[in-house]
Amino acid sequence: MKTLDHAERADIFNEDEKRVDWHDETLWWIRQKRDKSAHQIPEWEDLRETASAIKSNTLSNLHDYLLEFEKNALQNGVIIHWAADAKEHNEIVYRLLKEKGIDKMVKSKSMLTEECHLNEYLEHQGIEVIDSDLGERIVQLAKEPPSHIVLPCIHKKKEEIGELFHEHLGTPKGNADPQLLTEAARVHLRDTFLTRKAALTGVNFAVAETGEIVICTNEGNADMGAHLADIHIACMGIEKIIPKREHLSVFLRLLARSATGQPITTYSSHFAKPRDGKELHIILVDNGRTRQLGREEFRNSLKCIRCGACMNTCPVYRRSGGHSYHNAIAGPIGAILAPNLDMKQYADLPFASTLCGSCSNVCPVKIDIHDQLYKWRQVLVKEGYTTTAKQVAMKTMATTLSSPALYKLAGKAARTTLKYAPFMVNNKFNAWYLQRDMPKVPQSSFGEWYKINRKKNEQ
Repeated sequence: MKTLDHAERADIFNEDEKRVDWHDETLWWIRQKRDKSAHQIPEWEDLRETASAIKSNTLSNLHDYLLEFEKNALQNGVIIHWAADAKEHNEIVYRLLKEKGIDKMVKSKSMLTEECHLNEYLEHQGIEVIDSDLGERIVQLAKEPPSHIVLPCIHKKKEEIGELFHEHLGTPKGNADPQLLTEAARVHLRDTFLTRKAALTGVNFAVAETGEIVICTNEGNADMGAHLADIHIACMGIEKIIPKREHLSVFLRLLARSATGQPITTYSSHFAKPRDGKELHIILVDNGRTRQLGREEFRNSLKCIRCGACMNTCPVYRRSGGHSYHNAIAGPIGAILAPNLDMKQYADLPFASTLCGSCSNVCPVKIDIHDQLYKWRQVLVKEGYTTTAKQVAMKTMATTLSSPALYKLAGKAARTTLKYAPFMVNNKFNAWYLQRDMPKVPQSSFGEWYKINRKKNEQ
């Protein structure tokens, strides 16, 4: 069966025009909230610059900070595990559960476990996993992956959620009242928290200086799971390290404002050591991160703090939906992280961008996202991971643009075609024409116009 690429999946999303409209408008509304919140802080750009510099320092000395974190965490009584890839990560989680005889686990939001497909793996091993983040629970009931790293079910209408809750939680059929649905979810998850012996969480930041981890949530579900369970498993990518606790203030001021326009997340929880009689395990996962670290042009992508700001502002993401990216992390940041994992499978994603630069403009850690998307395109074409048609088109364009004579000839041919045979361009077979209004045909090229006007000015 052929795997659909971004454009084909986007076409499916665009079949529901009303859904596309409110998806676009809602995310842009969040982008505007981000702007208002950011502009209230005079030192906002200084915070971004500082965060970017801290991350640069961390990535340049990642080996040392990871060892420092491990040493301090071990002194705190935390059990540390290292995983080279997704397979090893999943096996470690399963082994910890099996050793305790646990077959049911509560889980809070973790994009790393989505990346590793942990839920599916554990289900095949007979382990029941309940996602406790409301948005994550909704997409889990719908048997879908999250479409956004902060707003997992942003693609769902409340009526659809009402039907899901009616089917799985027994709410009245046809009732999509948000308060009723939230109450139903609260009752459902309360039992889950009280009966699960194991809780898994993600990690927003890990402090090398103290060996502690910090988890940011708005619902408090990570805290509920971790505090009520006998064993807390925290899974983190190795890039989540920051050097010192004092650096947290920089990132916490940036994270929520960039994500949702809030001054700070409702809960910023610190876990430094296990409670008496309990266990705290931290799994440090590579899964391609050191490979990305070794790619000089793409290593800045590891600065990402998973705020989702680039998704909220991206005109392509807003109108194509998160699932069109067929990757755990969607949007512009996902499009530069995914090819690192598998160039062939994700070769289409760096092309799902207008390169407008809005993503780089809002990134709280100043990742040059649109520049990296452009560079990935070059790598993918050179490595032969794009279609033959695209490779031929790129080579033709390169030849044309490198020759002044060919460039002038091509421009003249294009103007002539648009003027006398527009049907050759304005047809359903030309993807560039679809949903676009072609520009008015210019009377001459800029070069011709400049040549004529220069002579006039000289006279």
